[in-house]
Amino acid sequence: MKELWSIFSKGILMENPIFVLALSLCPALAVTSSVTNALTMGLTVMFVITVNNMTISLIRNFVNPKVRLPVYIVSIATIVTVAQLVLQAYFPLLYKALGIYLALVVVFAIILARAEVFASKNNVIRSCCDGLGMGVGFAVAMVIIGAVREVFGSGTFLGYHVLPISYDAPLLLILPAGAFIVIGYLIGGARILVNRIEKSKA
Repeated sequence: MKELWSIFSKGILMENPIFVLALSLCPALAVTSSVTNALTMGLTVMFVITVNNMTISLIRNFVNPKVRLPVYIVSIATIVTVAQLVLQAYFPLLYKALGIYLALVVVFAIILARAEVFASKNNVIRSCCDGLGMGVGFAVAMVIIGAVREVFGSGTFLGYHVLPISYDAPLLLILPAGAFIVIGYLIGGARILVNRIEKSKA
């Protein structure tokens, strides 16, 4: 149980996909202008990476190493298609807001990386924990970025005003350039925190 917790928890902070590994930054720039969009994308990626990890772990002994990458991509594309259809059927407004970035989940580096580095070498339970941990870490990072941008860029949180109406929100924060700035500061803060944790362990 301790080993499984270690596999799960590393993705939340010590190997956070966005703040530490700096992978899959495209959605972090594109869909984090609001917390709702950021959370939806985060949960979608968490679902895809977890199910894909489990799938790859199940079929790893039957896949020829020479064609493993195409197999991984087909698996990811199938799972992403299912997620797209569910969002389109039950949450059409969110589906429309996320647009093309949902389809781009297929080529997110973090999903392919976990399939290659972890799921292809471990059993289903360990792979599930790894996928969940990385997915939760990704979703948390997306929500944090979205919260900072929405609160200070629009004065709202989840669409509700949390700052005075008189607050003059800087437009920069809800533009892609603002996302770069916010992510840069958050990555810097995460690196400082990770370094301190590593030093304390040492």
